[in-house]
Amino acid sequence: MSRPLLQLALDHTSLAAAHRDVALLQDHVDIVEAGTILCLSEGLNAVRALRAQCPEKIIVADWKVADAGETLAQQALGAGANWMTIICAAPLATIEKGHAVAQAHHGEIQIELFGNWTFDDARDWYRIGVRQAIYHRGRDAQASGQQWGEADLARMKALSDIGLELSVTGGLQPADLPLFKEINVKAFIAGRALSGAANPAQTASDFHAQIRAIWGDN
Repeated sequence: MSRPLLQLALDHTSLAAAHRDVALLQDHVDIVEAGTILCLSEGLNAVRALRAQCPEKIIVADWKVADAGETLAQQALGAGANWMTIICAAPLATIEKGHAVAQAHHGEIQIELFGNWTFDDARDWYRIGVRQAIYHRGRDAQASGQQWGEADLARMKALSDIGLELSVTGGLQPADLPLFKEINVKAFIAGRALSGAANPAQTASDFHAQIRAIWGDN
């Protein structure tokens, strides 16, 4: 398994606020995400602006697409995104068409694992060429006190065994990372844990230190 990356999630309601956090953190993260809330607030301008601000970073358009995979992938990757998210409930045809466009742009599709999905679904995603998925503790689940548990880790390990690389998100702190040492982690996604920290750069450094301690420098 390769060393996981660190992703900054920008779920702001204004582009100006997102720009401020990117200015603080872009040198300390590997991936910058135009979050769903930001994209709904600012449209394609969110992706274009982050690409302009971070020309060398991986940019994610977290659109959670459910239909029109081809058209929306063309828009997202045409605006400068490297990766675009599609919700797990989307029809396989939507995922397949989005994946084809992403491949043509040398990008990738990430499957957002919200709600109901099966390992047969995951095998279908892998079969058509998708290699990434995102495993969540959602905002509302965090607020209700839901913790990472053995059931989560078992499902994540099963997804890893299928061949999917997982981005992990949901109120993560550096101290949580050892939980995922047996998982094929593509990236750890943090939003408020980074941008809301007293010292955002130091918190990013703490994430990277934990990643290196667990996964090494490979």
